[in-house]
Amino acid sequence: MEEKSKDHRALLNQGEENELEVFGFQTQNLRRALCLIGSMLTCGALLLVLYWRPQWRVWATCVPCPLQEADTLLLRTTDEFQRYMRKKVLCLYLSALKFPISKNPKQPLVADHHSVINHAVLKPELKLRWIQVQKIKYVWDNLEKRFQKVGLLEDSHSCYDIHHMFGLGLTSEEQEIRRLVCGPNAIEVEIQPIWKLLVKQVLNPFYVFQAFTLTLWLSQGYIEYSVAIIILTVLSIVLSVYDLRQQSVKLHNLVENHNKVQVTIAVKGKGLQELQSHLLVPGDVLILPGKFSLPCDAVLIEGSCVVNEGMLTGESIPVTKTPLPTTENTMPWKAHSSEDYRKHVLFCGTEVVQVKPSAQGPVRAVVLQTGYNTAKGDLVRSILYPRPLNFKLYSDAFKFIVFLACLGVVGFFYALGVYMYHGVSLRDTATMALLLLTVTVPPVLPAALTTGIVYAQKRLMRKKIFCISPQRINMCGQINLVCFDKTGTLTEDGLDLWGTVPTADNCFQEVHSFASGRALPWGPLCAAMASCHSLILLDGTIQGDPLDLKMFEGTAWVMEDCNADYYKFRMSDSNVIIKPGPKASQSPVEAISILRQFPFSSSLQRMSVVARLAGEEHFHVYMKGAPEMLAQFCRSETVPRDFPQQLRNYTKQGFRVIALAHKSLSVGKLLEVESLSREKVESELTFLGLLIMENRLKKETKPVLRELSEARIRTVMITGDNLQTAITVAKNSEMIPRGSQVILIDANEPEEFVPASVTWQLVENQENGPGKNETYINIGNSSVPAGEKGGCYHFAMSGKSYQVLFQHFNSLLPKILVNATIFARMSPGQKSSLVEEFQKLNYYVGMCGDGANDCGALKMAHAGVSLSEQEASVASPFTSKTANIECVPHLIKEGRAALVSSFGVFKYLTIYGIIQFIGTSLLYWQLQLFGNYQYLMQDVAITLMVCLTMSSTHAYPKLAPYRPAGQLLSPPLLLSVLLNTCFTCIVQICAFLYVKQQPWYCEVYRYSECFLDNQSDFSTNMSLERNWTGNATLVPGSVLSFESTTLWPITTINCITVAFIFSKGKPFRKPIYTNYMFSFLLISALGLTVFILFSDFQDIYQGMEFIPTITSWRVSVLVAALIQFSVAFFVEDAILQNRELWLLIKKQFGFYSKSQYRNWQKKLAEDPTWPPTNRTDYSGDGQNGFYINRGYESPEEIPKGKLDWGGQATEQHFWTRL
Repeated sequence: MEEKSKDHRALLNQGEENELEVFGFQTQNLRRALCLIGSMLTCGALLLVLYWRPQWRVWATCVPCPLQEADTLLLRTTDEFQRYMRKKVLCLYLSALKFPISKNPKQPLVADHHSVINHAVLKPELKLRWIQVQKIKYVWDNLEKRFQKVGLLEDSHSCYDIHHMFGLGLTSEEQEIRRLVCGPNAIEVEIQPIWKLLVKQVLNPFYVFQAFTLTLWLSQGYIEYSVAIIILTVLSIVLSVYDLRQQSVKLHNLVENHNKVQVTIAVKGKGLQELQSHLLVPGDVLILPGKFSLPCDAVLIEGSCVVNEGMLTGESIPVTKTPLPTTENTMPWKAHSSEDYRKHVLFCGTEVVQVKPSAQGPVRAVVLQTGYNTAKGDLVRSILYPRPLNFKLYSDAFKFIVFLACLGVVGFFYALGVYMYHGVSLRDTATMALLLLTVTVPPVLPAALTTGIVYAQKRLMRKKIFCISPQRINMCGQINLVCFDKTGTLTEDGLDLWGTVPTADNCFQEVHSFASGRALPWGPLCAAMASCHSLILLDGTIQGDPLDLKMFEGTAWVMEDCNADYYKFRMSDSNVIIKPGPKASQSPVEAISILRQFPFSSSLQRMSVVARLAGEEHFHVYMKGAPEMLAQFCRSETVPRDFPQQLRNYTKQGFRVIALAHKSLSVGKLLEVESLSREKVESELTFLGLLIMENRLKKETKPVLRELSEARIRTVMITGDNLQTAITVAKNSEMIPRGSQVILIDANEPEEFVPASVTWQLVENQENGPGKNETYINIGNSSVPAGEKGGCYHFAMSGKSYQVLFQHFNSLLPKILVNATIFARMSPGQKSSLVEEFQKLNYYVGMCGDGANDCGALKMAHAGVSLSEQEASVASPFTSKTANIECVPHLIKEGRAALVSSFGVFKYLTIYGIIQFIGTSLLYWQLQLFGNYQYLMQDVAITLMVCLTMSSTHAYPKLAPYRPAGQLLSPPLLLSVLLNTCFTCIVQICAFLYVKQQPWYCEVYRYSECFLDNQSDFSTNMSLERNWTGNATLVPGSVLSFESTTLWPITTINCITVAFIFSKGKPFRKPIYTNYMFSFLLISALGLTVFILFSDFQDIYQGMEFIPTITSWRVSVLVAALIQFSVAFFVEDAILQNRELWLLIKKQFGFYSKSQYRNWQKKLAEDPTWPPTNRTDYSGDGQNGFYINRGYESPEEIPKGKLDWGGQATEQHFWTRL
């Protein structure tokens, strides 16, 4: 039985972000028939429920079975949302191919023995079972007994396999098999038909309930409001459909050109062949002719090329790609290249701008992935299937609607009881009971909540902040931690050259300052600066990394196209030629030819080139990179002894420091150079010196960080730059306030006999005399003063240390993160991981970056803001067209305003529903209800107009030092709803009972004669009295009564006043009077209500179905409404919105935040041994409770741990926000 259960369930994409559980089912015709009969008997209601709940549909029509036999699959996401999908298992027959296929089970279908195709096809039937989930195709692997992806080469291939198995191309037969199994190499975004989009919108559960409500109201003659809601709903649906359709068309157009590229491939035994890119399959050999848009992911096996990866990285900087080495080992090719495997991969959607053929022939690449498996396909899928939001507001809103619906059900049974007791016909009883059921859930709710987001989105657009995920705007209101990239975000994008510090005889020499205007003297350092870069000459313009460009310009050398003049230097025409410019210093070398590049990568922190100087036989290696990294590759005797001190001296002043190194190669032939490994080239180098560059803060950085600090929003720096430089920038920008202590954390991997260790060093501050801006940094032996242990210390660490802490000191990591401010030398994978770790501590995390290496972190954060206008910003929910961090406080302000507006609208609509419910229930007691125009006045003139303008109040210009409430189910909000319900209940019941005690009162529908006889006693207009005689005979269920005449002004004024009470201004929104339209509508509605109350116009009374009453009674009604307003306003403003009072209550009753970071802050504040300084701890040390995290696998890609807190980064209790 257990084995059968195991066969019934499996995991899809195990360990990946889109991991799914798969359950196997077999369809049963009897069950299907029963469901069909049930749907017919329920008039389609069962069908609708099964549409909303695909899992119920599967459970109702199928029975569980092993996956191998299943014809239907139920898929469930493994995240906290547990969403279900239903998929049919389809069959594919290879017998459809035009050539014969061997049915011998022992004979593989494709030559690649790693391929899942060999295991997926059942012989002799030649049948293959497959499914498609979120555009990715999976086939059933009969050997592994699970579904596996197709459309990609398996990662288990070694470098040798890729070169020798696929190097000559595939046979045409194998291509046909792969085409049939993998499908076309196309990223097809279907333009959804309008009818499909309409059906999806209309079948939304709320719209279905709305349709039921409106049908009922129309049947009762309540036409005007029903028509207004129908118009609003139709408008809302049409706009949604139009928006979705436009997005669909835009995305379709964006990817359509990618599917129509003409390519050249090598076919085994047939030579070169031209075809359309949609016919490419994994394993094909692609010939790169020159400028070319890549239609698939491919690994380079011959020659090199320069690619613009702006679509992926957000930076239009040419990247050099090198061929995969032909190493003879069995190690998977990605593992062989470690985290730097991307330097061999050409990604789909990127542009090849230049190719450099090798001596063996043209530039060739093996197709790795096709269609939606590619990098571009992944980006498009992230847009088509975005990660759902788990914001507490939305889940609480659903609970509130359920509560209101339950209240409606109570009303339904109350109405049934009352009407059945009075012997009213069954049809009328059911109708009236259903009417009361629909009163509590306002049909305007979705439109009102959406309107608030639309207003916020428009305000953001005016500030040049664009949003592709509007629902995240509310989430921005809860942000309490913002991570910033440094270069291009906090500091200027470009770097200025400051100087070089050459070395000679193991000592640093005199600094060469670029400000002096003198040319850089010739020498190995000048040669390294002129040649060690990835710049290219494109249409006569030098292009590449801004840092490389600045460094090259500093040499005053020039780059030229190769021509016949250079053949005397024996320089191949495929190489880059560099020669001295007119302003360069005198040089004995006429030109330098770059023969081979080992590109820069964030993880390696270095790059190197092999070059030849004109007129020389031998070759030279030049290398540049992070000084700490580069020194490890140099001979120790060439590195100056004071290297650490000099490096610290420059980095502490905020300079960007690059080190350079050189060596002569002993090889004599160009072919040998091309076969050299990076490890051999990058070893035993001679240290040449340092290149010092200035990186200035943007003028907006300091004021924005100060504003966030004053608002008690934590700021963190995550950068790929040097740690000391990052500390200095943090101090200069006041991210680390003056007088705060910085503790450096240096963690080391375990060695043979030494466990992993973490060392804590305190950084001492020294000011460089009065009036100086530079902060000098010394590592001292002092400790944090006892009186300064609150929040005055900040941890700083490198990516390497973060990695070790994650792996070996997992229990220590949360303690560090609550006070860590600087993370330097962080790789893209580490940035994403860090954002996730902050979220696990229940922080709401914002991330602001320039899009270069921040895509992962921008997607992972609750609110990612990209300062790049490139396509990579598609990955980010928000994009700022202004390339500085001013967008961050704007976004938080608008988020807070939108959140407060959403809460106000929700509270208002809840109370409005309850006000009408109570009034209608009281009238039901005597088989009456409000008139159509009475309802219409409340519903259209007040609620509809007010709701659509309530959210248009602008955000308050100053950030408050605390956040708005983040959840609906919090004490102040629940008390607000409860107390306003009580006030409404008391006033309405008192008015209902008190009017019956009046001497002129008469139960109109029972005693119509009495009503006519007594009318002269209270009528203020004799002509009005005579005109009522025609309507004297009334029936049960009528509208005309003293009760409805009394209750209507009370309920209407109540609806107006609660709208005013719930539209709070400061501290998150501007005052209510600045929202001119809303204020005008409120005053107009109140004026109109009072006018109707006191007017004695016959037409108004007849139209509104009122009975005239004496003036003193009308004054009493108005006074009662105003007293209710005064009490409600005082309670809301002085008690429920009184933050100081709630803080006092919290303190008195000992309530504390349940947020992880708050708990850690509290614990650490009470710990006398924290923060540790000037000591070293080791993993496995019992007293510290550290342990080794066995789940850690890769040094670069830190695994994305499952978010194990309830309601992603949601603070679990109201007290948290106090």
